[in-house]
Amino acid sequence: MTTTPAVDRAVDQAAQRLLEAARTQTPCPPVRDLIGAADVALAYAVQERLTAARMADGAVVVGHKIGLTSPAVQQQLGVDRPDFGVLFDDMGYADSAVVPIERLLQPKVEAEIAFVLAEDLVEGDLDVRQVREAVDYAVAAIEIVDSRVAGWDIKFGDTVADNASSGLYTLGTRQVPLSDFEPVEAEMTMSIDGEVVSTGNGAACLGDPLAALSWLARTAREVGTPLRAGHIVLSGALGPMAPVVAGSTVTAEISGLGSVTANFSGSHSGSVNEGLKA
Repeated sequence: MTTTPAVDRAVDQAAQRLLEAARTQTPCPPVRDLIGAADVALAYAVQERLTAARMADGAVVVGHKIGLTSPAVQQQLGVDRPDFGVLFDDMGYADSAVVPIERLLQPKVEAEIAFVLAEDLVEGDLDVRQVREAVDYAVAAIEIVDSRVAGWDIKFGDTVADNASSGLYTLGTRQVPLSDFEPVEAEMTMSIDGEVVSTGNGAACLGDPLAALSWLARTAREVGTPLRAGHIVLSGALGPMAPVVAGSTVTAEISGLGSVTANFSGSHSGSVNEGLKA
């Protein structure tokens, strides 16, 4: 991306605004006044600054998340493509562990299929056939999305810059190879405190979660950060997201993968990344 001093300054100001919001746990105004509402290159440039800052503090990249896989959400934000963010080693929680809600600002939950890779995705067409063969196993996941932008007042540029509105995530314990599981055929039900709040299926995720993985593999390679063996990929929501508060218990049931549960509390008693294969 060709830049000018003014562009570099805008990217830096946007990154600093989001970093300060995360540091102080105080939501900030949108950053589209600095980088525009739909400038893909600038939005990812901000995200790269945030990733560099996290890594400078010792965080390790363990995978990616895919967002905006729903046509309805894309229409709402005025875009025709998904986006992606980075997963760090301090974001994952084991099934049924307590998730400390104080780490989050405005959390919402969504049920997803997570893939763990057995092979790098660097060469080749990176089509659905190739990414399927690269998957070690699939596992049920709850993504806990969050926004540093006050009131979730986001457009495409805001959410991409803000690491695709990433928060935390929880993975289930049942690890299923794709020889025994077809992601597009999965049916999902998500409940909060026993009440169903979301239903959906694999086709709701870009038509097929493996199509979402293929898109990510190609896009990540284009920007110079290809997917690697051991990476976790949250492939996108299978149905609508729902807000969550302290004291809530969220359970997602995904046919073929079983269930995954996240318990939310105001105090930290869960173990980060306990039992996660990466």
